[in-house]
Amino acid sequence: MLPQVIRGFADVVFPPVCVHCRALVERDAGEDASAFRHLCRNCVNLLDHVKPPHCSTCGHPFFGLVEGERMCPKCEGLDPAFREGRTAVLFRGPARALVIELKYHHGLHVLTDMQEIFRRTPHVLESVRGATLVPVPLHPRKERERGYNQAQLLATALARAAGGDTRVASLLRRIVDTQTQTAFDRRTRMGNLKNAFALVPGAALNPALHYLLVDDVFTTGSTLNSCARTLRRAGALNIDVVTFGHG
Repeated sequence: MLPQVIRGFADVVFPPVCVHCRALVERDAGEDASAFRHLCRNCVNLLDHVKPPHCSTCGHPFFGLVEGERMCPKCEGLDPAFREGRTAVLFRGPARALVIELKYHHGLHVLTDMQEIFRRTPHVLESVRGATLVPVPLHPRKERERGYNQAQLLATALARAAGGDTRVASLLRRIVDTQTQTAFDRRTRMGNLKNAFALVPGAALNPALHYLLVDDVFTTGSTLNSCARTLRRAGALNIDVVTFGHG
């Protein structure tokens, strides 16, 4: 009860503001403690939660009537080294605001809302429970500048949402300090990321375990695929990916 009382007092003195629309985040008396704290009700309703049917490779939803096998334009030509991919929300509107707040404004406070979004995405949680979550690593220089790896924090939030014996293991390191990949197409990204990742010294992989790569956003899949190839070369056989958002 004490943490809830302290949090309630803090909300009165410093009312939480929605990271997307900047409106006050109002909460009703007795509202569930897991309710969103950094998105207002209107913006929560704007979240595009991904539900099946979706692409089995990248997790992007299929819209309209789905009959038989469908090609996904979001990951066509990827040649994935992993088995399946799932995502919680589409990377737009309030979901985009949460990721930007976390990555670029030191907004660690929004992790509670991101964990709640994971908690409300059953098709993601069912693929996560019991898995070993492997966050996509940052280069040490970038992690020093930012102060943390957002994928590591998201993996921890996802493990909490999934519960059970789900665990986080930082098995990968980034050994090539590439420039930001945002402006590049998939072919260029793949070239830039070739041999960019390596296993952490002393790490040992168990072929019987389910490894699940975690990142903030699936854009072209090149980063996740490069990480998956590294795990596969090290002996992992069961590799899937999960992202918070899909761009």
